[in-house]
Amino acid sequence: MKKFLNAIVLAAASLVGVAAFLYPFFVPQPANSVHGALSHSGDAPFLFIILMVFCLGAVLTNLSSGQINSKIIAVLGILTAVNAVLRAVPGPAGFAAVFFLPILAGYCYGATFGFLLGALSLLVSALMGAGVGPWLPFQMFATGWIGMASAWLPDLRRWPRLEVTMLTVWGLGWGFAFGAMMNLWFWPFVFDPTQTAIYWQPGLGAIETLKRYAAFYVITSLWWDVGRAAGNALLLLLFGAPILRLLRRFRARFQFQVQSLIV
Repeated sequence: MKKFLNAIVLAAASLVGVAAFLYPFFVPQPANSVHGALSHSGDAPFLFIILMVFCLGAVLTNLSSGQINSKIIAVLGILTAVNAVLRAVPGPAGFAAVFFLPILAGYCYGATFGFLLGALSLLVSALMGAGVGPWLPFQMFATGWIGMASAWLPDLRRWPRLEVTMLTVWGLGWGFAFGAMMNLWFWPFVFDPTQTAIYWQPGLGAIETLKRYAAFYVITSLWWDVGRAAGNALLLLLFGAPILRLLRRFRARFQFQVQSLIV
């Protein structure tokens, strides 16, 4: 029952995130500017509060169910701090090291841990200087989903090379998926009358919306996402196996089962 409650918390958080990304297509808002700097400025604070409540709820339900313990929470805190620092690692194009740990930790420790690590590390890095703005809760949701979805991958530890290959391809795909998701936080709010073929307008059908978004993505984001995807793949290929061994060693030491003894 408690495991089911954990799943409900994650599902509810994800539904809120999906609704936040997509509601402008169903409740059109006036365009702010070509850059969309004010997109979601009214609802982002409330979205952030809701997300933090879900994060706290995920921690509490997992503690009460025995899925995690205080030592695992300590590991979450350490990895969150490390991942926040990794976000500041400079690189070419759209390279970002911040997705490396959520993928591996989500794969190793489960969906809740991966979601929390992804979301909270983006928050910490923003407070450290990466920038706080209406885009932050959307970045937190998107990175949390990367960690959460990584838990759904099959466990291939018996075949180490295949496991690393799987994670490398997974990181490559998420490099593009993250950019495609993040464009949606502002794209419905912006419009340029000189380039109508790449911007959304109320009343467009689903197919035309997808065509315009695909053109917008290719023109404005694809090159940066190539750098991000390649960086993810390279890091996972080179360092995925040793970091996984380290994470599994911590999990083996910090998790335990209570067995009753009949005397």
